[in-house]
Amino acid sequence: MATSNRKKGKKGKNTVREGALKRAKRLARGEQAPLVRTTERRSKSLEEFEGTVSLSRDGFGFVKVEGRPEDIFIPMRKLHFALNGDFVKIAVSKHRIQAGAKGRSLEGEVVKIIRRSTKPHIGILVVRGRQVWAIVEGKNMPYDIRIDVSGPSELPEIGGKQAAHGMKVAVLVTDWPKRSAEPLGRVVDVLGVPGENDTEMHAILAEYQLPYRFEPEVEQAADKISEDITPKDLAGRRDFRGVTTFTIDPADAKDFDDALSYRVLDNGNMEVGIHIADVTHYVTPGSPVDKEAFARGTSVYLVDRTIPMLPEKLSNKLCSLRPHEDKLTYSAVFELNDKAKVIGQWFGRTVINSDYRFDYEQAQQIIETGEGPLAMEMGKLHALATILRKQRFDKGAISFERPEMKVIVDETGKPLDVVQKESKESNWLIEEFMLLANRCVAEYATKKCKAKNPTFVYRIHEDPDPEKLDSLRSFAKNFGHTLGDTSNPKTAAGALNELMKEAKGKPEENALQLLALRSMARARYSTDNVGHYGLAFQYYTHFTSPIRRYPDMMVHRLLAMYMDGATSQDKLYYEDCCEHSSVREQIATDAERASIKYKMVEYMQDKIGRLFEGHVSGLTEWGIYVEVEPTKIEGMVALRDVHFDWFEFDEEKYETRGKASGRVFHLGDPVKVRVLRANLEQKILDYELVEE
Repeated sequence: MATSNRKKGKKGKNTVREGALKRAKRLARGEQAPLVRTTERRSKSLEEFEGTVSLSRDGFGFVKVEGRPEDIFIPMRKLHFALNGDFVKIAVSKHRIQAGAKGRSLEGEVVKIIRRSTKPHIGILVVRGRQVWAIVEGKNMPYDIRIDVSGPSELPEIGGKQAAHGMKVAVLVTDWPKRSAEPLGRVVDVLGVPGENDTEMHAILAEYQLPYRFEPEVEQAADKISEDITPKDLAGRRDFRGVTTFTIDPADAKDFDDALSYRVLDNGNMEVGIHIADVTHYVTPGSPVDKEAFARGTSVYLVDRTIPMLPEKLSNKLCSLRPHEDKLTYSAVFELNDKAKVIGQWFGRTVINSDYRFDYEQAQQIIETGEGPLAMEMGKLHALATILRKQRFDKGAISFERPEMKVIVDETGKPLDVVQKESKESNWLIEEFMLLANRCVAEYATKKCKAKNPTFVYRIHEDPDPEKLDSLRSFAKNFGHTLGDTSNPKTAAGALNELMKEAKGKPEENALQLLALRSMARARYSTDNVGHYGLAFQYYTHFTSPIRRYPDMMVHRLLAMYMDGATSQDKLYYEDCCEHSSVREQIATDAERASIKYKMVEYMQDKIGRLFEGHVSGLTEWGIYVEVEPTKIEGMVALRDVHFDWFEFDEEKYETRGKASGRVFHLGDPVKVRVLRANLEQKILDYELVEE
């Protein structure tokens, strides 16, 4: 059904801050904004559900209910003081709204706020006399927050920074009195002066409730860990210090948690060791460092900084496999023939001394030229990795090669350029041997250790959603492509790979890849092994990065216990740990994406008015999304801003058509746009369509 842009489109981003300040001044004069009344009688409902509110800047919301394919639309008047992220009970009415509210059809009403969100809002403090507000400019918050103090003198000092007028802060909503025009809140963090790089990066971390410093007791506990390697520490370890060993990491890496060793055995086969920092030797269960690592779950990689899971002494010193230093490791060692077949394997604790530290560019040059340090070893390992990679794809691994962009920043965090990341043979070399270790450790722990039906931590990826695959098939048909047999997981993998191969280099390639990815389940941690669909592995875990991922620490501990003869461990406990780790991983990913988006918008700030070539990357009823070249930075052309025609979005045909001109936009179509606005607070870019 075709839907119009008549009532859609975002507010002008350059008016948001001005409007927020006007609201603050009006409230300071004692003028009350219109109150959202809740006197409407609850409509007769079909069912009641519980779910999480996703609020829009315009005041309406949606509730995501687990197990339901569609979100439920909640009009502003029926939210009844619920805010973004709140967990609520809703009543779903018999009324079905018109298609056009983001494609949703069911309408509901909040009947109870079960639990307020603990996620803070980011805003600028405005002081007017004895009253204080946080002016929130986030895209999920249509209200400002009144700070629950009797005057500015009661504002807190946090982390050595005093909350004051004009400062950027994190605010937690604590209450919404029934007769108040806005919610009440308290300042939970003082982030700094708006616009400064550290302030804005800390704001992203605060928004996602991610720490940007370790508490003193954690640092002190880490400092007490001995740096000495004693004879007792070496007892029972295999000694690889005489075996050629090296690391390959990004040029700017500071923590090296994996290394490869290589030697030729007397029988002509090759021994390849995958050596992983033995973090659990230093971090004991229940210690302050362990508790903090579990709480964080993972390291976080923003554009200009790393927020480590472990204190620096561990991540960059004790556990980092730096060259020419004895290091304690946990290893997976394989005997391979020249066909990359695993003839034998061994797992256990080791000690290494890395001979070389390569970055990916150096390793790539050695692979390409056959010259340089360890050229023979690098060449042999590259040959084995190439075979392993081919075997993996022959067995049905999914191959998506979406371009990944990297923002280049200077020492102050200012974005200088946006470039595409390259993944070459040196990346694949490391990747394939890490995959080999992860796969074989999972299989060994499951099938060959002494424990019966052992509880273990798996990295799982479930089969794709059949309905989403059918949607992808229909979508691909619009471009003349056919998605093959998806009746079972194995044939579906082949069909997806074939579709991606067919679309490669064509305008619709990016859109098809995106929809194919959306048909996939999200990889997660679990004690129930269902395999890893995307990698085509029956057994898979995360063993290779314990410096930056807590599940790898759990895997090291479980493997060590089972190899020592322990019985199966508590499944419920480890399943809870898996769920926590999966949540922390997703939060870190969201924060990383937010930092990239922020820097991309910042990069475009001085390009207002400039023309760019691009292509259509998304279509909705309210706008056309465009990625510009060569940076792939995405912005939106609001349909209400197109003055030379009246455009409508046809959801069934997935196209946007002009009524007067008949001009049609499809995914991948080339377009020319002008940069209209760059809103840093909301991380949004507005483009203007340039008429040819």
